[in-house]
Amino acid sequence: MRKLTTEEIKSLSQQGCTAEDWENIEVDEAFQPEYVWNVEFYGHVKMGHFEKNVALSEDFPKHSGIRNATLRNVEIGNDCLIENIGEFINNYRIGNNCLIENVAVIETKQDASFGEGRIISVLNEVGDGNVMIFDGLNSQIAALMVKYEQDKAFTERIRTLIREDIENKKHRAGTTNVGTIGDNVRIVNTKEVINSHISANCQLNGATKLYDCTLKSNPDASVYIGAGVICKDSVIYDGSSITNNAKLECCFVGEACKITDGFTAENSLFFANCYMSNGEACAAFCGPFSASHHKSSLLIGGMFSFYNAGSNTNFSNHAYKMGPLHWGILERGTKTASGAYILMPAHIGTFSVCFGKLMYHPDTRKLPFSYLIAYGDEMTLVPGRNLTTVGLYRDIRKWPKRDKRTQGGKNSLVNFDWLSPFSVGGIMTAKRTLESLREVSGDVARYNFHDYVIKNSSLKKGIKYYDIALRIYMGAVMKRHRLEKPRSSVGTGKWSDLSGLLIPVSEEERIVNDIRTGKTSNVQQIRDELRQAFENYSEYRWAWSYRLICEYYGLEEITPDDVEHIRADYISARRAWIAEIRKDAEKEYELGDIDEATLKEFLAQLDQEVEWENLKYDM
Repeated sequence: MRKLTTEEIKSLSQQGCTAEDWENIEVDEAFQPEYVWNVEFYGHVKMGHFEKNVALSEDFPKHSGIRNATLRNVEIGNDCLIENIGEFINNYRIGNNCLIENVAVIETKQDASFGEGRIISVLNEVGDGNVMIFDGLNSQIAALMVKYEQDKAFTERIRTLIREDIENKKHRAGTTNVGTIGDNVRIVNTKEVINSHISANCQLNGATKLYDCTLKSNPDASVYIGAGVICKDSVIYDGSSITNNAKLECCFVGEACKITDGFTAENSLFFANCYMSNGEACAAFCGPFSASHHKSSLLIGGMFSFYNAGSNTNFSNHAYKMGPLHWGILERGTKTASGAYILMPAHIGTFSVCFGKLMYHPDTRKLPFSYLIAYGDEMTLVPGRNLTTVGLYRDIRKWPKRDKRTQGGKNSLVNFDWLSPFSVGGIMTAKRTLESLREVSGDVARYNFHDYVIKNSSLKKGIKYYDIALRIYMGAVMKRHRLEKPRSSVGTGKWSDLSGLLIPVSEEERIVNDIRTGKTSNVQQIRDELRQAFENYSEYRWAWSYRLICEYYGLEEITPDDVEHIRADYISARRAWIAEIRKDAEKEYELGDIDEATLKEFLAQLDQEVEWENLKYDM
């Protein structure tokens, strides 16, 4: 960089430019003053050269330069087009090839946090706060902060590591009190950008306000902020879009999320492919693939993942005396039907479906894959029903296809297995629970499970469905490993679903203990440990599954004859499962909900899958 020449200062002055002190202006060696008009310079300003055009639209190029702007303490890269700045740009570092046009103000103030370091209250709306937002958060770290928030030593230590991570990044980048706008950023028709870091390739088009935010892109996926959007105290990750008058305050938005159509959220987390429109979220932990599409739906005080909220879904987290302090967990794959209501606290088992107004604080962890149905004051539970539905069949296939994250942008760790040591552990418990109910109560018309009623026929089918799922799981794992003995005992105990990461509880507790005791020295180490567990999933799963198979079949070890037996059970179980799904599809057709062509296409897909699965096993 160099100082302006006398001739350049003269040219700039003739073009309507003024400076508090021309000596504080530095420019690139190839700087051309003819592309700078009507600009007021204050403090220290650095400018690159202006040699290229900038595309305003696909077929509308305009030469780079600066026009009609007030700049104070600003660094501007090469070939930027900055014009029509209503107030000023203050304390910013701007990259190359940027378009900043028709913007009221862009400023970094002394108290800037860039959305990092704020502690929000997730689940318990009036809690003291449990999740610290920062650039580097993923669904697993957030889940640990929520799950172990009562562990004071752990909480204090992980917050210390996060604060150190935030400060280290600021010092490395030299951005303690300076906002940044990366290369190829477009900010047009936007009112206010205050105290915000904007990574390369991001776009703001028509946004109302960005205040104390970080937009974090990667080379293959940017962030888009659209018309009427207000974002405060938030971090938004690559591939995500916030559009159409959405409003966020104190939120973290992970990769490839879409928040649109007036959706409002505060003190909430959204991770990996969430889709939110029209409704509201408050103190919500929305794990991977959570979706809410409707104006009348409110996600409040709940933890979700692979979740779909029906229209007018609502949760009651308020006892009207002590405040909105209740919360609940809907485990992986749960759905709420239109008009569903759940009275918190509640804990719904994996892949369950909720209908009606569910009172009495339901806890169905011991009966996953169930239907929970409210008929007036009677709460009915249909155990294992969702195992044999078209809905489940379609869901478990759609999620991997709908993962819009780029290969380099998979910050949160997501395992798509619907049958896993975590869910199958629940299925084993469920089968034993139903068998125990039948043994204790005898062959009666109705069974009571907490405050829920299970019909006799539903109990019998539930045992059958759970057993089908067990045999499918064991056979599917066996065909991957055959007679291979587990190399480790890690994974043989209980498992956890850490917001998308399926992990042995022993490994989870080890990671937490390393953080608590100071063995873990930085945030990256936590991320590395979690990723290691993610990559070791197959090995850990086999250790757990080998023990399950031996227990189920009464074996000491698995022999070649046992493999054939398990294979035969797997094939028959899959055929029984597909047959039940076929019946569910035909029932939907009989009700007039789908046409004949759609039914035939779906049934053909089922038949093809049966043939392909049998072929794969034989291979």
